[in-house]
Amino acid sequence: MSSMSRARVARRIAAGAAYGGGGIGLVGAAAVGVLLAEVRMAKRVVGNGNSPHPPSAEGLYGRSYGSRYGRPSGPFAPHHGPYDASEDPPIRLVMLGDSTAAGQGVHRARQTPGALLASGLAAVAEHPVELRNVALPGAQSDDLDRQVALVLEDPARVPDVCVIMIGANDVTHRMPPTRSVRHLSAAVRRLRTAGAEVVVGTCPDLGTIEPVQQPLRWLARRASRQLAAAQTIGVVEQGGRTVSLGDLLGPEFEANPRELFGPDNYHPSAEGYATAAMAVLPTMCAALNLWPAEEERPDVSRREGFLPVARAAAEAASEAGTEVTAAMPTGPRGPWALLKRRRRRRVPATDPAPTTATAPGAQ
Repeated sequence: MSSMSRARVARRIAAGAAYGGGGIGLVGAAAVGVLLAEVRMAKRVVGNGNSPHPPSAEGLYGRSYGSRYGRPSGPFAPHHGPYDASEDPPIRLVMLGDSTAAGQGVHRARQTPGALLASGLAAVAEHPVELRNVALPGAQSDDLDRQVALVLEDPARVPDVCVIMIGANDVTHRMPPTRSVRHLSAAVRRLRTAGAEVVVGTCPDLGTIEPVQQPLRWLARRASRQLAAAQTIGVVEQGGRTVSLGDLLGPEFEANPRELFGPDNYHPSAEGYATAAMAVLPTMCAALNLWPAEEERPDVSRREGFLPVARAAAEAASEAGTEVTAAMPTGPRGPWALLKRRRRRRVPATDPAPTTATAPGAQ
């Protein structure tokens, strides 16, 4: 399917979500019978993606930055002297979504994406980061309403930034994509209205799960990318940013299934989560104005630039780590967005486990 065709499909799904339309099929109806047969066969081999409960990584990261001296001032720079959270609050980071956001499939708190992102953000900001995780393994996008309510229940503790990773279960449970995007868009709108920055890791490429055979692999890949593109449109139109996880769970995972998938061959391993965190971290930092200003300008040599939002969404769904963020409110073909292919930075191995007692799973 061409980029323009993918953009049209994504726009139709997003428009259906915005205007309350019915379900627009991700794959042809004639393929559904084959798809369901293959799903049942794959589940017997893979299982349902179940593994022990993800370790709790909630807590305070980068506490040591709170007692340093002589750092430059900035919106998140701590005061001189010992760190006092009541006087100088930490950056609040919240993870929402499904098992991928929760970190299912690994055994140590420091290996979860939340811990990796909290550690990386603390190192970039040189300021403590408080991590909270309300993601639920097995969640579909309709659970985001409940998760957002938990996040916003205390108006005095609105997060600085929220990272949402959702979509895989919507595809496997055949949730209509318009409904999926509608729930995600509503969640982003509520969080942005409350004052939080939002970064969404879009639907991963389910065509890379090792035991899954053709034609399910092709159908799953197509459905995943169409949903990811539609998610991007919905998120960007509500003021959030997206990062494509599709190809991160594509060529790299496909080439190294034993290394990048966890023991259940369904959820990412520690190395897989680190790869995803390296892609999300720059966008999260940019949302908080913590990334180098020179990297915010589009780089033509990396094929970055301004595109109609539907086309930017379609291109991002096909390339790992691609960021899409709102740019101009309107243009000849509707809203425009900035497409960026940020250079990945290694997540700093700083403060690998939270320092508070609120993280019983930390090791």
